[in-house]
Amino acid sequence: MTGGIGYRSDLKEYVINKINASEIAKEQKENDNINIFTGMEFSEGKKQFDFESLPDEQKAYLATLSSEELAELMKAYSENNDATYESNLQKLGVVDLENPSGINIYPINFEAKEKIASVIEEYNQKNRDEGKEENVITYSDIVGTMMNSVTAIIDVISYVLIAFVSVSLIVSSIMIGIITYISVLERIKEIGILRSIGASKKDISRVFNAETLIVGLISGLLGIGITMLICIPANIIIKNVVGVSNIASLPIIGGGILVLISVLLTMIAGLIPAKLAAKKDPVEALRTE
Repeated sequence: MTGGIGYRSDLKEYVINKINASEIAKEQKENDNINIFTGMEFSEGKKQFDFESLPDEQKAYLATLSSEELAELMKAYSENNDATYESNLQKLGVVDLENPSGINIYPINFEAKEKIASVIEEYNQKNRDEGKEENVITYSDIVGTMMNSVTAIIDVISYVLIAFVSVSLIVSSIMIGIITYISVLERIKEIGILRSIGASKKDISRVFNAETLIVGLISGLLGIGITMLICIPANIIIKNVVGVSNIASLPIIGGGILVLISVLLTMIAGLIPAKLAAKKDPVEALRTE
């Protein structure tokens, strides 16, 4: 059904049968080489009108016509030149119910659509293997084409977002490393005291590694918590606007993985400052004010 008016299939078949039984349709079917609209034979190919090639009688007849009559004749010639037996039947609305030009299939869901497509592909492959190319079905999966287009657009947007997130992660990791290094510079005397009471280089390194681990854990938990809180009003707004509920959600496993990534990145960013802190000379560190 297209447009704003729908009609039943029995009305459609009634109209088709009335057209097929009309006198003009029967006349065209009985004369497959004559254009019933002009009374001339169908031309095998498009030909240019050549006045010089006409017999003298036809030239004399054309000379007697008025400009309006000549225009009508040229129009009929042009229409006959472009017309074919099949195009005339189509113009008349003649339809063979036993030989449809296409079939529309409306699956109830995406799973049914995939099953129908697989059945058609199996049928086509069987006919190709048997050399029956004329039996191969040509079909268009409109929903599949639309979904592929939407998926391609979403993939592009996802790649762009991943690129931005990657840049932000790199920048944040560098900032964490700088903050840890500043912390090392401000606590040189503390490092000297720890080394003087028996702390090893590994102990000093572990202190700063533990601090970066705590920073990464807290920041990851804060990010996940804020995201989950934002999902609540976002879902309410989206449901009121488009009527779709629970479109924004964060899986528990995904949240845990993000927290682990946050901890891992902060620990990697703090490795170099922690190693520098461990290499400090305890004597010089104690002299630092």
